[in-house]
Amino acid sequence: MNLDNLKEYIKVIDTPLDVNLEIPHLAYIEAKKKNPKILLFTSPMQGDKKYDIPVLMNIFANDEVVEKIFGKKLDLIAEEIESLIKMKPPKTLSDKLKAFGKLFAIKNTIPKSVKNAECQYHIYEGEAAKLSRLPILKTWEKDGGKFITMGQVYTKSLDGNIRNVGMYRLQVYDDYRLGLHWQIHKDSAHLFWEYKKANKLMPVSVAIGGDPLWTWCATAPMPPGIFEVMLYGFIRGKNPKLVKCISNDLEVPVDADIVIEGYCDPKEMEIEGMFGDHTGYYTLKKPFPVMRVKTITTKKEPYFYATVVGKPPLEDKYMGYATERIFLPLLKTTAPDLIDYAMPENGVFHNLILAKIAPRYPGHSLQVMHSLWGVGQMSFVKHAVFVGEDAPPLRDYENLTKYILNNFDKEKILISKGIVDELDHSSIEELVGGKLGIDATQESNRVPGSEFRVLENEELLKKLKEVEPLIEDVRQYFVETKNPICVIKFKKEKSAKEIFEKIKQFKENLRIVVFINTDEINNPYMLVWRVTNNIDALRDVWIDEIVGIDGSNKNELDGFMRVWPPDVDTTAKVIEKLKNLGLIEGISEEELNKYQII
Repeated sequence: MNLDNLKEYIKVIDTPLDVNLEIPHLAYIEAKKKNPKILLFTSPMQGDKKYDIPVLMNIFANDEVVEKIFGKKLDLIAEEIESLIKMKPPKTLSDKLKAFGKLFAIKNTIPKSVKNAECQYHIYEGEAAKLSRLPILKTWEKDGGKFITMGQVYTKSLDGNIRNVGMYRLQVYDDYRLGLHWQIHKDSAHLFWEYKKANKLMPVSVAIGGDPLWTWCATAPMPPGIFEVMLYGFIRGKNPKLVKCISNDLEVPVDADIVIEGYCDPKEMEIEGMFGDHTGYYTLKKPFPVMRVKTITTKKEPYFYATVVGKPPLEDKYMGYATERIFLPLLKTTAPDLIDYAMPENGVFHNLILAKIAPRYPGHSLQVMHSLWGVGQMSFVKHAVFVGEDAPPLRDYENLTKYILNNFDKEKILISKGIVDELDHSSIEELVGGKLGIDATQESNRVPGSEFRVLENEELLKKLKEVEPLIEDVRQYFVETKNPICVIKFKKEKSAKEIFEKIKQFKENLRIVVFINTDEINNPYMLVWRVTNNIDALRDVWIDEIVGIDGSNKNELDGFMRVWPPDVDTTAKVIEKLKNLGLIEGISEEELNKYQII
């Protein structure tokens, strides 16, 4: 597929804009619109320097675009995968013909090597292979520098038997060196340790652009050892075409716009970051491997693909939804009682999963919880809420929340310990933290007693402030359910736990209490984002007369001795410039406030 197929969804920005903050800030705002577009920046600048390569952002702009990229409905792809998984020995001629068709689809997954490719029209080697040729972006003010954000990073095992591609950010250190953000749990990191143990140089190639499906495949949570481009062949129905790189023996897609080739010396590590990440917080500085650039190749007229991550909603909302739908059949192989699941983008995917099952016996939800927490990237999920098959659709968030709160029972909460994503900033220790599971599959037998009474917000605030003056505001949600949620904003001069101990006496007015020390009390969308980011269930969930949840930013008052990262926020003067240029349109001031842009 090429960009001509997406022409109707592309918005061209001819206004000269800087690769530092200005281009990514406009893409950040575009992604939050009701009907986002792909943005093509034809005049990327850095100061007075004009790049001759246009920047393409927000390529997975919306649901329609995603369907165009995949070439078919996502559920149809999932059905094809499910059909393969459930394939049985054929008995009749008709069965044999159907089986042949399925096996032919598998044949299409095998990559084919070609000798010449459009991605090698221009070849820059040695000193000419300068990263400064490319319009690489600095997305956020506190970023450690410029980052390639949509690179398909190709590697292989030391013995050559395993090939891998993943999408990892790459920090530009200088013209010939990139930081490889290979998180410890990722496949490329596992391959890296093979080379490190053997003390050998590791070949690395980074492909940018080409068919957008390559990029999505690089993010796909394939089982270890399976080359992700095979999924490309399965979806496209034709063998993926790869070409050998000029300066190493890796292969990359023939239609890539730009390819950066080089190697990684396992002995060389350098501080990478900070970086405004998809969690909406910065990831902090930390040493990571370094890629030495040897060669850069491009198409005749390349585009530079980039994405912007930060506070939701963003482009990863649509990429993540595709992953969710397509991988449901594979997830069912380890959790066969799973009916459906959803990972809301404001739970930044790994922080919250909603799962629908048909419970058949006591503890069934617990069984599925544990099976999910042990499966690949699902093992990074922090909070899982399970509902029954009678629940509303999983993306009908308002009615689903009412269902959950009417079924909520504090006796059906599971808190355990496991691995967490390396990007998680709130865990009790790096890489290890709490897991929260809630079984809301059946209506709770616990009903509020006659003494339970919902107060107006003003009356409740007055009552709570009498016992704790640090409480600044309250807002109650879903008061018509059996378990209303009360959000309390407080001044962080003591821990939320201390305040909880004082107010838990008010069980006649409170059921679930959420503490924050930020400004999301009247913004439910961003409230979910903040709280699911900020809690470690082992430390921040308290089950007592009422249930308390500490969604505040942590510090030494909470016994939190790690560094708490800053929010990812836009730069006010950049937003003002974009407004003055008339480039911010199609989004209201209310939405700009809601998504914390202004």
